[in-house]
Amino acid sequence: MSDQPDPLFAGVDALLAAVQSGQVLPSPEERVRLRRAAGLTEAAVAQALRTRPASVQAWEEGRSEPSGDKREAYRRLLEGLAQRFPAPVEPEAAPEVEPEPAAAAAPSRAPASAPATTSVPAPAPRRAPVPAPARRATAPQDRVPQAGAEEAVERRFANGPLLVLDGDGTAYGIGGLVLDCPARTLPALVEWALEQAQIGSPRLHRSGKDGDPLVVLTATAAESLGLPLELADRRGLRLPDNHPVVKQLAKAKWQLTKRGFGPWARIYRPTEGGRRRCVQLAVLPWEALDTRAWNDAAALPPPELAQVLGDYATRVITPRGSTAVSGLELMTALRPPTRAVRGEDGVWTSGPVPGSLTTAVDPAPPEAPDEHPVAVGRAEGEVLDEEAYEWIRDPELLTDAECELPWAVGVDVNMAFAAAANRLNLGLGAPVHVQQPRFDKTLPGSWFVDLSHIAFDPRLPNPFTPDGEQPQGPAWYATPTVAYAVELGHGVQPLEGWLRPEHGAYLDPWYQRLRDAYLATMAELGVTAALGPAEFLAAMEHHKEQDPGRAAVLSAIKATVKGGIGKLRERPQGARHRPGERWPALERPTWRPDIRAAVISAARINMHRKMLALATRADLYPVAVLSDCVVYPSPGPSPLDVLPYDAATGKPMPGGFRLGVSPGMVKHEGTQSFLWAAQLLDQEHNPARHIKGTDAAAGGE
Repeated sequence: MSDQPDPLFAGVDALLAAVQSGQVLPSPEERVRLRRAAGLTEAAVAQALRTRPASVQAWEEGRSEPSGDKREAYRRLLEGLAQRFPAPVEPEAAPEVEPEPAAAAAPSRAPASAPATTSVPAPAPRRAPVPAPARRATAPQDRVPQAGAEEAVERRFANGPLLVLDGDGTAYGIGGLVLDCPARTLPALVEWALEQAQIGSPRLHRSGKDGDPLVVLTATAAESLGLPLELADRRGLRLPDNHPVVKQLAKAKWQLTKRGFGPWARIYRPTEGGRRRCVQLAVLPWEALDTRAWNDAAALPPPELAQVLGDYATRVITPRGSTAVSGLELMTALRPPTRAVRGEDGVWTSGPVPGSLTTAVDPAPPEAPDEHPVAVGRAEGEVLDEEAYEWIRDPELLTDAECELPWAVGVDVNMAFAAAANRLNLGLGAPVHVQQPRFDKTLPGSWFVDLSHIAFDPRLPNPFTPDGEQPQGPAWYATPTVAYAVELGHGVQPLEGWLRPEHGAYLDPWYQRLRDAYLATMAELGVTAALGPAEFLAAMEHHKEQDPGRAAVLSAIKATVKGGIGKLRERPQGARHRPGERWPALERPTWRPDIRAAVISAARINMHRKMLALATRADLYPVAVLSDCVVYPSPGPSPLDVLPYDAATGKPMPGGFRLGVSPGMVKHEGTQSFLWAAQLLDQEHNPARHIKGTDAAAGGE
């Protein structure tokens, strides 16, 4: 007789052990009840668990079960909800009738009407090919209560936010999804994307709009639909209005936005009965994915590209143009300008969303770029100059001790502008002009004040100017800059101000979503907050080489931050504009140069605060600063050789730069010889620009 235990008994013992340890998940019905009791959508749960809404839907219908870390996280969520929302006590429940088994799985390639259920694979050092999912079986109707409006919306988007279409009619989605697209013309493709493909994304705010379906066209797909592989109009980047494809769309009653048919084309029909009908196209051969933001993502095979874009879409927003455009669209998606408001007469009308930018407002004269109408007649120098640092130390101020050090080490602040936006108080409405106001650090706006009397060690940049030089008399400053002068113990008396009484932390949800997207992507690349300083530096050495796809997502997230902030002061496009004329961007509520100035001011002040702490407490002075990168003389080639850390505890010096993955912490930017840095200083070049061995600006830094 074999000594091995009976497999049946072993299975029973394993099940009993799971029950004993509390690892068995609640029934599918209870999972649905708990989520709804908490007011959570499938999309919200999916985002928290870093999976797809379709996967959460499958768990709630009993068609599949989570595994690994996702199972443990899902169980923890359900236990927490069960404690807060206990099941109602019923007198006596009727015996449950076992439902019929689900239908058998279909072949791997599924039609668009059968959404996939396979969840995104667990993070791995390299992204493995994901098999095509099986056809979703029909769930027994007596297992799950009737879906509400939110669930109906989520089922409309069961195949995820987007598809990448290849020339043979194969459409690739996230999680290995593969669909057959029967459309052979562009109007047919638009109809298919809206009616059958089941793609799109749920709104990010209850008063916002659902994300439009995105179809990405490879070169072969574009060619098969009658599109050229290169745009003849290289300046306007759009098809001519008489192109056959544009005529096809017009004949089918589809419309294009004023931007026309370009790399990012938006095709729509007017809203009917509250139903939005719009499809976004991205044409890869027309360079829809800028390599400065997306690396070489456009060259990836369609299934991998679909996963890259899907990761960005689920963590940030479905791309709607450049990463700068997406950054701005994300602000509006998270804080829409209007909501439905029921009046005293019972009639629903449109009303403002508290904390949002609700209407377009003109800037104060000092805040406006030179082309703006309010800048006409402005006195020279009466300009708010809140920009990022570009400063080098005078080579004559290099000390003998510094010149004897062999290395120059650069450290770079992670997501510096995002970190500056966190909890930053920003103006929501139009500015109010005030003469000789009393300074109030809680009041966002622009202040005309003299800070030239405040002196600093010449080995440090001045915090009040982008070039680090001493101010010469009164000038305009954003609130964070003036508040720093007060923080350092100096008295200030503004001469006048353009202030915004209506204010709030407008960018907080924007920061939080981008922070979470950044940290999730870094974790997939092997860099987490749990790593110590030396482990963090080691992981950062090769993290981008682990997976080109995830590295592209990371690059796009960082470009979304910088581009979104930059778009707040979008300047006129085209050679036809004349100074003093208005341009289309001015009609957006999100055209707000004052908000851009406040974020950049806060980022620059954050840099100076840490540089000042290192100078006063550790006698460390930088030789160059460029935006969020600072270069120090160092006895060794590593940031650990220059940044002060307590050897006993491993903790950094309070107030200084700290190595780590979180926004606001720093990473190693690059190391060169100190002789190299000194030579650049003599030539009046900035070592921080080239410390990586490349031009930081050319690389999008």
